[in-house]
Amino acid sequence: MESQTQVLMSLLLWVSGACADIVMTQSPSSLAVSAGEKVTISCKSSQSLYLSQNNYLAWYQQKPGQSPKLLIYLASTRNTGVPDRFTGSGSRTDFTLTISSVQAEDLADYYCQQHYDTPPTVLQPPTQTSSESLTSCLYHT
Repeated sequence: MESQTQVLMSLLLWVSGACADIVMTQSPSSLAVSAGEKVTISCKSSQSLYLSQNNYLAWYQQKPGQSPKLLIYLASTRNTGVPDRFTGSGSRTDFTLTISSVQAEDLADYYCQQHYDTPPTVLQPPTQTSSESLTSCLYHT
């Protein structure tokens, strides 16, 4: 009976751990910027995304009416064709997407996504950005 209890306890612990999704949180909640200014978006994970010398964090950009576009993967690797004004940094639980000089075409929603564990999780809703010279810039979480 004792061995059955130990097995059941181990199974319950394993299942509870497997069902705990990683929670992603972005900030700031709101920020206004002008064209040419630097934009910084922060992303925090509820657990470390570091494994085997990599941080499993991606950033996506979604423009109105379009599918999401991968900007950054493994926290800091820029995807092919992504302008170098987009930079990803950070490690373990704290990450940043920086747009060094925001342009009009950067009007979009921005998502951070963990790809450390399944299911991959993103923050809903995303962070929105635009150039203040065209419209007000809102970031919301």
